Amino acid sequence: MRRVQATLYSIPPSHPCHAARLMLEHKRIDHKVVEVIPGTHAVAVRALGFQRGTVPALRLDGRKIQGTTEISRVLDQVRPQPRLFPADPQRRAAVEEAERWGDEVLQNAPRLITRWLAIYRPQMRVHMATEAGVPAPTLVGHANAPVARYFGRKVGADDTERVRALVADLPEMLGHVDGLIADGVIGGEQPNAADFQIGSTVRALLTFEDLAPAIRGRPAADLAMRLMPEFPTSVPAGFIPAEWLPPLHG
Repeated sequence: MRRVQATLYSIPPSHPCHAARLMLEHKRIDHKVVEVIPGTHAVAVRALGFQRGTVPALRLDGRKIQGTTEISRVLDQVRPQPRLFPADPQRRAAVEEAERWGDEVLQNAPRLITRWLAIYRPQMRVHMATEAGVPAPTLVGHANAPVARYFGRKVGADDTERVRALVADLPEMLGHVDGLIADGVIGGEQPNAADFQIGSTVRALLTFEDLAPAIRGRPAADLAMRLMPEFPTSVPAGFIPAEWLPPLHG
């Protein structure tokens, strides 16, 4: 088996970064994970020669690849087995569609909620600084308010009604994940690219203690915990507004 040199540039709270890491592990590709400081990653990865200021950013045998969907395809090229996409054309199309939905729709859910909290809940910024091991987390958390607003506006997380509607839509999105599992598109014995894309996002949603009770016990949660038993960050209960939560429980 040809030796592949890989370095993954990542930030600990990023579920897409964990998806990329899990795919590298699945492929049994020796790799190094370099964690960059959240909030500075756009500058850091561009300084490393990547075109976009986004993570996951993977340097693979000299190639520079960004984003989980691009990474999944390149990994299947350089290390065909075990496959991330089925050989059968119809099954592959189903996995690709599930991966696309996971990337374009579901992946935004924890990101938008986190960034809304960082804008409107000062205790979230303090909590994030504490988890990151930053000295004087209370001071840093309050000082980072302009940074939180900047990153929140970039993805529309400053729109409270939009983020509240997203939380209300979570049962429908999780139902779609459960349906993909029931149809055998994801959740099989051998995980595929869509498993890693979707499972890492559901695992991130489980770290919100306000949301977790509505997710646990679903096939989606079982898949997420099987792929990623541990997650390096969490969000304590009480951070998400209580009036947003009733739609999660029917």
